[in-house]
Amino acid sequence: MSTANPIPLWQPDRQQIADAQVTRFQTWAAEHHGAPAEGGYAALHRWSVAELETFWKAVTEWFDVRFTHPYARVLGSRAMPGAEWFPEATLNYAEHALRTADDPARADTPAILHVDETHEPRPVTWAELRRQVGSLAAELRALGVRPGDRVSGYLPNIPEAVVALLATAAVGAVWTSCAPDFGARSVLDRFQQVEPVVLFTVDGYRYGGKEHDRRDTVAELRAELPTLRAVVHIPLLGTDAPEGALEWSALTSEDVAPVYEEVPFDHPLWVLYSSGTTGLPKAIVQSQGGILVEHLKQLGLHCDLGPGDRFFWYTSTGWMMWNFLVSGLLTGTTIVTYDGSPGYPETGAQWAIAERTGATLFGTSAAYVMACRKAGVHPSRDHDLSRVKCVATTGSPLPPDGFRWLHDEVRDDLWIASVSGGTDVCSCFAGAVATLPVHIGELQAPGLGTDLQAWDPDGNPLIDEVGELVVTNPMPSMPIRFWNDPDGSRYHDSYFDTYPGVWRHGDWITLTSRGSVVIHGRSDSTLNRQGVRMGSADIYEVVERLPEIRESLVIGLELPDGGYWMPLFVHLAPGAALDDDLRDRIKRAIREQLSPRHVPDEIIEAPGVPHTLTGKRIEVPVKRLLQGTPLEKAVNPGSIDNLELLKFYEDIARKRA
Repeated sequence: MSTANPIPLWQPDRQQIADAQVTRFQTWAAEHHGAPAEGGYAALHRWSVAELETFWKAVTEWFDVRFTHPYARVLGSRAMPGAEWFPEATLNYAEHALRTADDPARADTPAILHVDETHEPRPVTWAELRRQVGSLAAELRALGVRPGDRVSGYLPNIPEAVVALLATAAVGAVWTSCAPDFGARSVLDRFQQVEPVVLFTVDGYRYGGKEHDRRDTVAELRAELPTLRAVVHIPLLGTDAPEGALEWSALTSEDVAPVYEEVPFDHPLWVLYSSGTTGLPKAIVQSQGGILVEHLKQLGLHCDLGPGDRFFWYTSTGWMMWNFLVSGLLTGTTIVTYDGSPGYPETGAQWAIAERTGATLFGTSAAYVMACRKAGVHPSRDHDLSRVKCVATTGSPLPPDGFRWLHDEVRDDLWIASVSGGTDVCSCFAGAVATLPVHIGELQAPGLGTDLQAWDPDGNPLIDEVGELVVTNPMPSMPIRFWNDPDGSRYHDSYFDTYPGVWRHGDWITLTSRGSVVIHGRSDSTLNRQGVRMGSADIYEVVERLPEIRESLVIGLELPDGGYWMPLFVHLAPGAALDDDLRDRIKRAIREQLSPRHVPDEIIEAPGVPHTLTGKRIEVPVKRLLQGTPLEKAVNPGSIDNLELLKFYEDIARKRA
């Protein structure tokens, strides 16, 4: 395991540590709130979980959170689920996101840099963003939208989506969005749960150099969402608004200052959706105040973002990272919205965007980093990336080879931040810390205020051993509830059924004795062979180093006779063949680098690996298929990127039956 390597790949110098916002916060918190002045990040983290209420009070003061009505105390109740944060307080998320527009020196600087597949950045200034939000918020109120009403977006990652979210928050309504590559059924599985009164849509989108017309899908959404009072048309492809729809330009043309609804701290801000590979997606509700303070902490203290930064994360509006990207505005940072394919016109496209926009923090998926490595991309040779101080990755654990490639091909003094969290909290449990070293294959540390632990099945904490990822104290951005879950049973069963009162996330992790974190993959698809547990991510890391393997999927099946069948499916690179030599090399790599117990029973060539719409490999539904569960019961078809691929796995199950 990577914990055996004590030599850091990178460590910040003294000046970087001194300049980091988390260092300045610690010095200030020591003076004003009794935080430890010495001991660096580890001491600050211990204090932040031991003195949870004092820590979060300090966060609100450091970032000057504006409470329009003061809070009675920081935590009314610590119970999980059901923690009560900042009772009696009122505020507004959108007001904080637009505060930079109040600074005359910055009003005409970019709040957003928008990029499409032409790679030509288009700025939206802070003043213009505030004006559009003010105009749209007034129009939403005129349409009868009231606090608590749901407003939905079927939109790509464009500035209009940011404006619509902020205007929704300004009036106290509840935002929810899907990307336009989602099919109608998948969107309806989400939006029908929350019954929106307004729908913002595009006529289509551009991806991979092609136009994709979505007007028929929009018509279907309108027909199947009877609660809609208004549909707003954004002509991305230049078409006229359909009958009965309102034009975006007409709703955002006035010069009106935003009016911010004062809402309780726990008032719903948005609804996010779990991957939903089986059954309806979970409709996760997070609060205005909880997201505000959690994202200020995460983006300001952990990502070290501030007014001089430019924040680019490749994402879509169907993934929580889009919401996280928008929250960059809270720190006065310029955010970069990119609408298009991650690899158009060639694999290295995201590096070109980072260069063109002057990104200081560039976030992407671990899969993209590994795709660049396999494609022989040379970012620093081909682009000026001197402004990029941090490359962050999420979506899956970044393999050790990904760390090495970023270090070698981007810059040897690059801060590499592999982060891990979840839609469920719209934040990170562990990841970026500007003052700590980076070790290959590891996340730097648990987040402040996050009591992250690895537990064995009996609830005992583990160090330097694999355990279940648990959080033993509440976080402000934990869901306030699931939509349509009146007794809270679905919420409770999702996180609190294994360890009562403790959040179990469903990942295997190791907390190392030096304070870093290793993620091993989902615990519900763990490979448990002869009592030895291993995360699927460990297998992928080894197998996908081989140049012939484009992607892989490993499944562990408990058989009725007490046996165990572990197939490895491989999607080959063009021109590769799954011959005896490649099979032997795959088995040898797993045996020598991981464990002889976890050498697969069979290696099977597959036409591809199925993913959720947010790009995660779907292991559990494939496992159900191989166990004989019918396709329609094993998976929610609308949540999969390529349903045809699942028929291949269904055929495998049929042949084995």
